[in-house]
Amino acid sequence: MVRHEAAEAMGAISDLSSLEILKRYRDAPEECLAVKETCEIAVAKIEYDHLEQSGGGGKIDRSKYDSIDPAPPLSMHLTATSPTTLSIPLLRSTLLDSSLSLFQRYRAMFALRNIASASSSSSKEAVLALADGFSDSSALFRHEIAYIFGQLSSPHSIPSLIQVLNNGKEDEMVRHEAAEALGSIAEEGVLPVLKEWATRPDSPQVVRESCEVALDMYEYENSGQLDYAERVVPSSQSLPMPISV
Repeated sequence: MVRHEAAEAMGAISDLSSLEILKRYRDAPEECLAVKETCEIAVAKIEYDHLEQSGGGGKIDRSKYDSIDPAPPLSMHLTATSPTTLSIPLLRSTLLDSSLSLFQRYRAMFALRNIASASSSSSKEAVLALADGFSDSSALFRHEIAYIFGQLSSPHSIPSLIQVLNNGKEDEMVRHEAAEALGSIAEEGVLPVLKEWATRPDSPQVVRESCEVALDMYEYENSGQLDYAERVVPSSQSLPMPISV
């Protein structure tokens, strides 16, 4: 998990000098899959950022969540030569198409996130499309879905997140993100499952600690401290905000 975050951070920094080491671990046969896949996406992002061809590439801007996404959301048209307007079914199809590169599938993932956050009428459909990504064979991919659900904090994602957290056979990095996402949603229905996995003797350390953090996030979100801070702190000052990684 730590090495995954290191590789993803290098992709976010997007310095060309990182390509050599990222490609080395991407191509290393003995490397664990999550690290290999993270390096694959980081390489694709850096190359995208520095692409100078007309109409392509360009630095990925910060998202509305003040994060640098591992891949840019797909725009309204897939390609200049095939101007197919994006829709939730089309994005879902791209998201679940394992024949495509992870970078392209991530682009569909973040496009669905943006639809879910921008349109209340389409939010549930987009969230459910993203939840279908939990069936993917890549733990990295599933973990990113859970991370996005933490950004969206949509009640529509609660059932799938609880199912992920309760699955003892699921990869710990996925369950970690599911726990923190549930904490960010901060609805009463998430408390029992978070408390259970925070105290169960058989709970893996990273899952237990993530649930402890999630419970703190829940308490913070429901304490009124955030609303109070927004009222009394001048807008020119930055507020400390909980983050998910």
